[in-house]
Amino acid sequence: MSGFSEADLDLEKLFLPAWAQEKPGKNLYEKYAGEEKEEHRRDKRRGKFGDRQGGDRQGSQRPRAPKKFGDRKDARRGERREFEKSEPPAPLPEISVSLLPDEKGVEQIARQIRMTGRAYPLFQIAHLVLQKPERYSVRLDVKKKADGAIPQPLFLCALDDSPWLSEDEAVAHVLKNLFATFYQAERAPTDPPKGTYTFVAQCGMSGVILGPPNYHDYQNQLRKLHTERFSRMPFDVFKSRVKIVKDEAVVKKWIEEQSFKTEYICLNVPEPLKLSSMEEVEKHFRATHKEAIIKAVESAVLDGVKSRNLRSRDLQRLVRNEWEGQRHFPLQLATALSKQFASHGLQFFKVNKTVVHVSVARPQFLDLETTPVSENIKRIVQFINANARCNRRKLIESLAPSPAPVAPAPAETPAPDTETPSVEGQASAKPVEQKANEPTPEQTAFIADLHWLIHQGHVLEFADGRLETAKKPLPRPPKPEKKPADEAKPVSEAATVEEIKTGEETKPAEEKTTEVTSIEPVQPETAAAAETPPTEEVPSPS
Repeated sequence: MSGFSEADLDLEKLFLPAWAQEKPGKNLYEKYAGEEKEEHRRDKRRGKFGDRQGGDRQGSQRPRAPKKFGDRKDARRGERREFEKSEPPAPLPEISVSLLPDEKGVEQIARQIRMTGRAYPLFQIAHLVLQKPERYSVRLDVKKKADGAIPQPLFLCALDDSPWLSEDEAVAHVLKNLFATFYQAERAPTDPPKGTYTFVAQCGMSGVILGPPNYHDYQNQLRKLHTERFSRMPFDVFKSRVKIVKDEAVVKKWIEEQSFKTEYICLNVPEPLKLSSMEEVEKHFRATHKEAIIKAVESAVLDGVKSRNLRSRDLQRLVRNEWEGQRHFPLQLATALSKQFASHGLQFFKVNKTVVHVSVARPQFLDLETTPVSENIKRIVQFINANARCNRRKLIESLAPSPAPVAPAPAETPAPDTETPSVEGQASAKPVEQKANEPTPEQTAFIADLHWLIHQGHVLEFADGRLETAKKPLPRPPKPEKKPADEAKPVSEAATVEEIKTGEETKPAEEKTTEVTSIEPVQPETAAAAETPPTEEVPSPS
């Protein structure tokens, strides 16, 4: 797998809002041609709302073309609707599907998190991985019963690593798409069919000429075409699409096709061999090449691009169903991401007891009263606590503002009788000017202290640039002492009559404390499971 590029994995760009990710030159109104004229809009409204028959407000009706009885297009639509209603969707195969993030892409994300020190939502990263098939791979595993039996086997074609649910599907795939690897078709002249033919049957969908209905090979050709191209359609519906053609050119073309026979030369065999039909080719392939090409496996791994183009329709439905479920709530993918991030030394914590974040360090409360730190660190922590939703830029501009630009002094013209100093003297006397974008030494010191605070977990910088300090953990309540069962509960003198009846006493109301953000450390093993699933479904991609 090739992995992602640096541009695709820039987390700072991916976490921007949608309007900020669009190109500046994009025309948001390119779909609109302009404002219509008032008369045209009035005519449209009149035609739509004039009356129920679509006429104008005076009651006149527009003439409609009479509907032809037995219209072929309407008949096809009716057959398709009846077929969809009559047959429910087939059950998904009993194969487990797992979506795995690309290891190179995860390593690149982990390197960027370590460099920036920012904390990113774990499940948002999982959604970003699902957006492009190049960012993940698909693993297929067979399911085993308690006795070790496999209800649904899995087969793999060694030529293109395509998975299949049966040997027959794999063999049909090889003979259709990889036929030239094992056999070569050769046309040889033969006697044309005897008799006089004035009409032939032709498939109305593919245009394949099947021959006269009274020809001895007609039924074989009809079944063969249905199996190869239209197997998902009922045979009776497919048969109704066959039409009778009396055109002399079409009949002549069929006779010319029957004047040649196709022979198949076997390749990659020690002795030359020719086969006369596809049935013999299939038997030869099963006896000679099947064991080496098609193998039963218990698991198979595909990249995301191949998983979207699976030739097995049932497997394609299965992978699509799993992708839709993960797109709604990527618990499985987030679990795999947490394990890979943990192997790269990253840490996890929860914000407000719901959203799991991954960062370079766990939150660690810094007690300024008991911990000896520098004056700059104290100012940084105090400023973040005093200013909600502050960011790095606001912090540096407030604590270490850039000096105001000084206007250059006008050059003094030397007197004519004075000597001009040398070029070296001018260079040494010229003061050193600071570049506009280069930070001052004071700003560099603050940036270094902020970097230390972030990598120690004392300060948290989120994906949107917001800075917060790690909160002091609340003291754990003491465990209640077990009282003997025979000891009666004393009733206080201030207890009311209702409390005595119910056996309860009123407790003083506890003071409610509110915090901007609640942060809790999370173990890597339970990082993905700690996330709360969403209540709304995510729409499918178009």
